[in-house]
Amino acid sequence: MNKLQKVALIAAFLGLLDALYLLVIKLTEEPAFCIQGIGDCWTVNTSKYSEIYGIPISLFGAVAFLAIVLILNLENRIKFLAKYGTLVFFGIALTGTIYSAYLTYLEVWVIHAICPFCIISALLMLILLIISIFRLRKDFE
Repeated sequence: MNKLQKVALIAAFLGLLDALYLLVIKLTEEPAFCIQGIGDCWTVNTSKYSEIYGIPISLFGAVAFLAIVLILNLENRIKFLAKYGTLVFFGIALTGTIYSAYLTYLEVWVIHAICPFCIISALLMLILLIISIFRLRKDFE
């Protein structure tokens, strides 16, 4: 495993932990640990934008981060992932980054509250997108 894969694996694992934390506080309706004055996780995580058809957004994030972790760990063992893993990784990271940008827009301009854990998730997905672009470039060389 090269350095880029290690960084991607760490970012994806941290993203998975972050998304699972947001999912737990969503399902248990417990207020998130946010430092006073830095964020308003509760408002964001209980807004109407925190679910799609009753499914918490954080579950989708957890699945996306978990998929990336699995791709990185299995791409040398599964024939399909050996061939298409980099492209699938890129697709997940691109979709996740675009959707995270939309959610950040909603936080700032519609909900008027910022959840630091959501911002961390968006930044980790952006890091994964950048790494996936480097991986794609390497594959095409």
